[in-house]
Amino acid sequence: MSPVVYSEGDVLARTLVRLDEARESTRLLRVVAGRLPDGAARIALPPLPAGGDAVSCVEAWRGPIWYWISAAGPETLRRVKIVDPSFRNWPALELAVLDNIVPDFPLCNKSFNLSYSGHDL
Repeated sequence: MSPVVYSEGDVLARTLVRLDEARESTRLLRVVAGRLPDGAARIALPPLPAGGDAVSCVEAWRGPIWYWISAAGPETLRRVKIVDPSFRNWPALELAVLDNIVPDFPLCNKSFNLSYSGHDL
């Protein structure tokens, strides 16, 4: 794996990071796909018992979407928590604009392209 790093933090550098990460992700997918054994790619999971928990993560275009569920029974959910990537990235935008002037905020804000209301879901 090759980490993607730029010393600059401007919009161009963040765009280049996204492009390079996409290239690296594609390379990694090709490597992993080439090593997969023959057989089923999906299996059925048993039902969750009452009080059981399950956690999952799905990669979205802005980052990971986290899912947590708690079961009230094998076919009933007690609680569900979903966290979109933008929720985790808002503090980064706050740090990015600390030394900027007010007119630069829209540019910084859009370079992060965060969701205001869980649109990533």
